[in-house]
Amino acid sequence: MDIDEIIAPAAIMPGLKAASKRQALQELAARAAKLTGIDERQIFNVLLERERLGTTGIGQGVAIPHGKVEGLKRVVGLFARAERPIDFDAVDEVPVDLFFLLLAPADAGAAHLKALAQVSRLLRDAGFCEKLRGAANADALAALLIRKAAA
Repeated sequence: MDIDEIIAPAAIMPGLKAASKRQALQELAARAAKLTGIDERQIFNVLLERERLGTTGIGQGVAIPHGKVEGLKRVVGLFARAERPIDFDAVDEVPVDLFFLLLAPADAGAAHLKALAQVSRLLRDAGFCEKLRGAANADALAALLIRKAAA
């Protein structure tokens, strides 16, 4: 499964306005609801429950909120760049400005894990993350994400 199979241009948010972890999850859930047709509150609750298990802030200003959602038909991704870094309880305590939301069908097994592993590898590349931070707009972000994933 490639990044371009799980993320569409409409799923790229270059200006996340949230000032807190909760607000970030709410904004991500709202956009994901528009993309999937799944109830925003349902998505938000899945994300919140996952965060209660442990932070999805993986370090270096990156978070990968994720979860399994009833009614979803396929793995869906959403990328967001925050206007200002947010305290996200990341493992390295660095505020987060890059988010890659992953939602999977409730019965997804390997597909969910493969997508999570791929996104994690992609966003552990510090140089690539700096390019994402410097991208001018959603089109530039999409081009970077799809090009890097194909490489």
